Amino acid sequence: MKKGLLIVGMIVVLIGGFLIGSYNGLASSRENIASAQADIDTMLQRRADLIPNLVSTVKSFAAHETEVYDAVLEARTQLMNASTMQDKADADAALDAALTQLNVVVEAYPELKSDTTYVGLMDELAGSENRISTARKDYNDVVRSYNQRIVTFPTSILANMFGFTKADYFEAAAGAATTPDVGALLGK
Repeated sequence: MKKGLLIVGMIVVLIGGFLIGSYNGLASSRENIASAQADIDTMLQRRADLIPNLVSTVKSFAAHETEVYDAVLEARTQLMNASTMQDKADADAALDAALTQLNVVVEAYPELKSDTTYVGLMDELAGSENRISTARKDYNDVVRSYNQRIVTFPTSILANMFGFTKADYFEAAAGAATTPDVGALLGK
């Protein structure tokens, strides 16, 4: 009788240990996603902080291009106000498109391209773009790992019981892979 109770007790402890370990693993994975998302937000904020200075620098050489400046600043505002990962991806794509238009303006002003302030800002912006790319990849890696955990048996049962749901990937907006027609941007 004692032996039977001991075996039942060990089974209960093993199952309890598995449940606790699985829950803690899922909770930890969810926190890793939040941390990776915060990293993306930090990098997007860093880039967004550079945008007003870049616009001001370009504006000092080409004050009449107000439509382009307004588009860049509006896209920056949308990015800063985005809440979901999909909204951030869409706003990020809109900012990239607006910055492409700004670069077209810059091409018309060779003296601007040699301005030290402009060159420094562009270097900072390029560094930010690289950091954002790395942060997106890291985020998507963490999401993939988490999503795999919540659909894999037997953890999927526990995930469903405690409301763990799939996380969204940071995906490029539709058409992001399309190269912009620079001729059209220049009006040619």
